[in-house]
Amino acid sequence: MATMPDGTPLRGKLFIVEGIDGSGKSTQLDLLHKWLVSRGYLVAFTEWNSSPVVRQTTKRGKERKLLSSTSFSLIHAADLADRIQHYILPALRAGAIVLADRYIYTAFARDVARGVNRDWVRAIYNFAITPTLALYFRVPLDESLQRILVGRPELKYYEAGQDLGLSEDPYESFRLFQGRILEEYEHIVDEFRLTAVDATQALVQQQARVRKLVLPHLKGARKVDQRPWREVLSKEGLHGRYLNNPGQEES
Repeated sequence: MATMPDGTPLRGKLFIVEGIDGSGKSTQLDLLHKWLVSRGYLVAFTEWNSSPVVRQTTKRGKERKLLSSTSFSLIHAADLADRIQHYILPALRAGAIVLADRYIYTAFARDVARGVNRDWVRAIYNFAITPTLALYFRVPLDESLQRILVGRPELKYYEAGQDLGLSEDPYESFRLFQGRILEEYEHIVDEFRLTAVDATQALVQQQARVRKLVLPHLKGARKVDQRPWREVLSKEGLHGRYLNNPGQEES
């Protein structure tokens, strides 16, 4: 179950995915989302750096190249705090499943890769809800870079980590930056007991493992009441396998 920082359990489930760019985590989360919805669960989705509270500030700071490593960290913490307060927590209290594309572990990896103190970063996220299940999609650096860079016309300044002065070449800077992030993730997996998924496997194999890991945690999660539309169709004499055994669970 998902729990508050003080250990108070929440009715809903919080499933999060982590991994370096090119790990395929977003694709797997999207497939999981569709699968859960098809089974009738009430599902909410949230992604990193998407709060309207910080969107314009982040955009302005990136355009003018004003963001330091510390300011980046604080902005992302404010982003998550706002989404937890106004979106994630209400959904979990209602019993919904919340899927998060990146969570606090992204900050723990990226911010430290940018030179921010590990303990300080962890401390500013002490408000975060503990997820039900945290999945880390593990992929070798060279493979992730190939996925990201093939056919990509241009890398953005902060995306490439050029604010760190690693290299004047954006692609080499990106490679070095992603390498740092990957190294931090490997520490985080053990420290926070993230569940690793082999992201080099075929998409179907990865998704099968993701569903197998998620399935034991679904008990008690809220489902959408589908009876009204079933009743309407039945009254009109419309039948079929989609109307049979509405409460039946898939294996």
